[in-house]
Formats: sequence, structure tokens, C-alpha cells
Amino acid sequence: MALLTSSASPSAARGAGRGKKVSFMESQRLAKQKAYEKQAKKKKIGLADVCVFTQQLSSMLEAGLPLVQALEALYEQTEQPVFQIVIREVKTDVSSGTAFSDAVRKYPNAFPNLFISMVEAGEASGGLASILGKVATYFEQSVKLTKKVKGAMTYPIAVISLATVLVNVLLIMVIPVFADMFAGFGADLPKPTQMLIDLSDFLKSYILYILVGLFVFYKGLNKVTSTPKGRIMKDQFLFKIPVVGNLVQKVSVSRFCRTYAILLRSGVPILRSLEIVSNASGNTFIESAVVRITRHVSQGGQISEVLADDPFFPPMVKHMAKAGETTGNVDGMMDKISDFYDAEIETIVEALTSLMEPILICVLGVVIGGIVMAMFLPIFQLSSVVG
Repeated sequence: MALLTSSASPSAARGAGRGKKVSFMESQRLAKQKAYEKQAKKKKIGLADVCVFTQQLSSMLEAGLPLVQALEALYEQTEQPVFQIVIREVKTDVSSGTAFSDAVRKYPNAFPNLFISMVEAGEASGGLASILGKVATYFEQSVKLTKKVKGAMTYPIAVISLATVLVNVLLIMVIPVFADMFAGFGADLPKPTQMLIDLSDFLKSYILYILVGLFVFYKGLNKVTSTPKGRIMKDQFLFKIPVVGNLVQKVSVSRFCRTYAILLRSGVPILRSLEIVSNASGNTFIESAVVRITRHVSQGGQISEVLADDPFFPPMVKHMAKAGETTGNVDGMMDKISDFYDAEIETIVEALTSLMEPILICVLGVVIGGIVMAMFLPIFQLSSVVG
């Protein structure tokens, strides 16, 4: 009996150990789940994730799958944990009888105003699947446009950041070695070399304060540009930069036209469409123009009449909008404008990318070459004296 007890004890202990391990892992999983649930209404969901969700939901609905079942399938296959919680809550609300548009409206950080309004229009018309397909196409085009612009900026930002780190390493760690060596010459150093050594001493002494200052400046700038006046100042500044201003203008106009076209085509009322366009633009020039357009349209006017007096919109937009109003095909004309500017944006981005590389190489060559020359000048002078 004692033998049986003693032989059972190790297996029982192992079972208890496994039980503790499982319970610990389960508690960790539950803790993560609660953290994701807290973030569900606060965390911003990327447009790429919303685009995939909309595409798949549209396909499932067109295939005849019920909405609740489609949401259940999307909940199971979504990899983004916070968005998964959002889909689960939306599915629960829809299962209990809540309208799909009301369910997604509870999560403004996950679903844009455009998506919510289009769902409303789809529910009213009975064509939710086809309207979601249009929204998915719009989101896909927006994601592609954003990726193109960000992709063009990635290379120069990466090179500039790497060059900044490299130059600072040279100034803080390499230059002092040369400075100690030059101190034994007992002669005045050339001005470029002395200036470089002084800059190195300054950075060694104040690099921490400089980094803290830059961080505080960055946070302060973000806080200022998040205010209404700060946003206006930021957009005006960007608009005045030679090449960047032109790119920002074309991106904003393309987004304005594309959003307005898809809303009109889906049967959303004009004033509601203008409100959504203003919120989706992210540009204060567009927002102020939409305020004037809304006021003018509510008094019986036409959009083209306001666009004709707004300097932010290029002449082509004004003429195409007027032609669309004349022929009764405003959404088609707006789509053509957006397609035209998307092609121009792609051309500008490709030109900038191809131009940036040689410019950055030249700048880096001048900076690094200047540092090297400044540090070797005293050695050249010493060798000429010895010679």
C-alpha cells in the first residue's frame, strides 16, 4: 500500500504542475482579452484592416450568407485582436435585433463615417452587399494611394536618419580621438578643423539636453497642430512648400472627389454626403470649402459655383463639376477627376523617388567628405612642413 502511494505521488504532482501551468496560461489569456476589450472603443483601427473586412463581408453577403453568420466567420478569421473584439460586439448587437448601422456606429475609431453612412444607405435600399462592394473598392484605392505617398517618403527619411546617426557618431566618438592627437602638434589648427572640434565638444556636453529638447519640441508641435488654428497653420505651411504643396493638394482633391462620388452614387443625401466628405478629408482647405458649399447648396445653389471661387481647387475640377451638373452625371465626373489626379500623384511620387536618390547621395558625400577633409587638413599641413 505504501508502494502504491509513493508511486502515485510523482504523477499526481506532475498533474498538479500541469494544472497550474494551464491555469496560469488561461489567466494570461483572459488578462489579454480584457485589455483588448478595453481598447475596443479607443484604439484606431487601420484602414487596411477595415478594407479587408468590408471586401470579405460584401463577398459573403453576395454569396447569400446571412449577416450574423458572415460576421461570425469574420470574427474567427480576423487576426487583429482589438478589431476581432469589435466584430464580436457588432455581431452580438445584430443578433439581438440592432440595425447593422447602429451597431457599427458605437465604434467610430474602427468604422469611418463613410462606412456607417453607406451601411445606412444599403439598409434603406436593400442593396447592402453591392454598396459594401463599392466601399471596399474605395477603401482599397485609398490604401493604395496612402502607401504610394508613404513609400516615396520612406527612402529619404531612412537615409536622412541613418546619415544623422552616422554624423553624430563621427562627431562624438571619432573626432575627439583626432583632437587629442592634434593637441600634441603645438600649432594652430585650420579653421574648418577647429570648428569641427568645437562642434564635437558641444555635442559631447549637451547631446542629452538636445535630445530632450527635440522630444519636447516634437510633442509640443503635435499638440499645437491638433488644435483648429494649428491645423490651419500646418496645412498653409505644407501648401506653400514647392513640390510637397502640389502633392498635398492633388491628394486632398482626389479624396474629396472620390468620396463625394461614391456617396452620391449610393443614394446618400447631398448635405449628409458633404458632411462626410468634410470629416474624411483631413484638410482644412477642404473643410472650409465644404462649409461654404453646404451653405450655398442648402439655399438652392450648385457646387460648381462655390468651387469656381475657391483657389484651392484647380480649374479642371470647377469645369468638370459644372459639366457634371449640366449633364446630371456629377458622380461620374467626380470619379474621372479623381482618376486623373491619382495618375498625376503616381507620376509625382515616381519622379520624387527617382530624384531623391542622387540628391541624397550628393548631400551625404559633401557632409562626410567635408568632415574627413577637415580632420586631415592638419596632417597635410604637418607633412608639407616636414617636407
